[in-house]
Amino acid sequence: QASCSQPTGRLAAMSVSPEVQAARDKLKARFENVRTGGKGTARRTKVVKHQNHTADDKQLQAQLKRLGANAIPGIEEVNMFKEDGTVIHFNAPKVQASVGSNMFAISGHSDTKKLEELLPGILNQLGPDNLMSLKKVAESFAANSSAAASTDNDDIPDVGENFEDVSKS
Repeated sequence: QASCSQPTGRLAAMSVSPEVQAARDKLKARFENVRTGGKGTARRTKVVKHQNHTADDKQLQAQLKRLGANAIPGIEEVNMFKEDGTVIHFNAPKVQASVGSNMFAISGHSDTKKLEELLPGILNQLGPDNLMSLKKVAESFAANSSAAASTDNDDIPDVGENFEDVSKS
């Protein structure tokens, strides 16, 4: 009578190293708790939850409707000027307003740009509070143009009376 504790036949020839056996045990322990049934059943798949912002939009629209906000058609762009000289620029936004509660809601894709990027088309929208940032832009432009003018003369060598004598040497 043979005992079952020792493997016989082909299994005895394929002995497993301790490192491989440890790795197998680690994997077995790791994936044991993801089964929904017993041995042989499919593993539980991870459910991926996608963030759905439509619920937030619906709640926002409901609150705007409660405040009596009406859509304002025909607005091509909205610019919000910040104190640091940058502009939040909305191109083709959806604008809703409630005159009674003095509230405007602007929704759509926005870009944060520097004031220089939107010039000269934005000049008619600038008010007295943006005068300082406009002065800074003008000073930096003047400094850049004067620096460019001084570097242009450095590239051209001084040529004497006769051009051919200078080119031969």
